[in-house]
Amino acid sequence: MSVTTVPLRPVSKGGLWLLWIGLAALVALAVGVAWCQTIERGTTVEVVKPGEGPSPTDEDMVLIKYTGKLADGTVFDQQEQAPLPVAGSVPGFSKALKQMQRGGKYKIVIPPEEGYGDQAAGPIPPNSTLYFDVELIDFRNAAEVRAMMQQMQQMQMQGGPGGPGGPPPGAPQP
Repeated sequence: MSVTTVPLRPVSKGGLWLLWIGLAALVALAVGVAWCQTIERGTTVEVVKPGEGPSPTDEDMVLIKYTGKLADGTVFDQQEQAPLPVAGSVPGFSKALKQMQRGGKYKIVIPPEEGYGDQAAGPIPPNSTLYFDVELIDFRNAAEVRAMMQQMQQMQMQGGPGGPGGPPPGAPQP
């Protein structure tokens, strides 16, 4: 048996660097594609008009104006002033609310995984992507909301404006 040797030319130093640069570019491209796919699957929030100040937290109650639509443009819900606990909504909507600021207007896209999933909810079919136009009018923490409600109840009990035994709202006070 005879062995034939084939002479190999050495790899130039410049060629080795090109190989490493090409490999790094492929890794960067793979990371970029994976990152884009992750973003597309989650809830997206587009700022139409920026707001001011801090953002709500899970412990807050928000007052919002919104319109909810399906992919075909069908409006499934609409409110001019809706009070809503941040933690009491679907996960995607709650996540979006925590990115907003008072006075801002936003467009939200909630994929089914962060919305109602494979369950129907009223006029919303299963596996629906939800589209919202939202304006964050105001928000308060839960303690402030409880204090305001107690104050209103006390006014009604004491016969304040609009309460039992008191003058109607807007009437001159004695």
